[in-house]
Amino acid sequence: MDLSNLSPADGSKHSSNFRRGRGHGSGNGKTAGFGHKGQRARSGQPRPGFEGGQMPLYRRLPKRGFTCRNSKTIIGINVHELNRFDDGAEITTAALVEAGVVSNPRDGVKILGDGELTKKLTVKVPVSAGAKEKIEAAGGTVEVN
Repeated sequence: MDLSNLSPADGSKHSSNFRRGRGHGSGNGKTAGFGHKGQRARSGQPRPGFEGGQMPLYRRLPKRGFTCRNSKTIIGINVHELNRFDDGAEITTAALVEAGVVSNPRDGVKILGDGELTKKLTVKVPVSAGAKEKIEAAGGTVEVN
């Protein structure tokens, strides 16, 4: 048994073109699966989130600030973190993930200029101006800016 073998129990699902409300003999006549009386048995149900007149949850909770839907989450890595790589190594996002410097690169990675670098590296990740100076001072090169 695994996820690829799962299926609904026999008789638990109707086909998509099942006709409701077509008499007792159809197996789903009279109330057509809506039960007896009540708001859900009638036409014109309220909108999603409506709580019967009670102040709805989305209005009860406090709202503060602004969240930009287009913002990106860039992970910052300081230059001293690159010392764990060997001399002459090529630094890419995949190499940073593999070395355990970053676990989830999200929308991108940027190398920042805090700390000292002692290795000669080829960096193919966006870098800050300070990080670029330190990488080049150590004899490395920056191919993406």
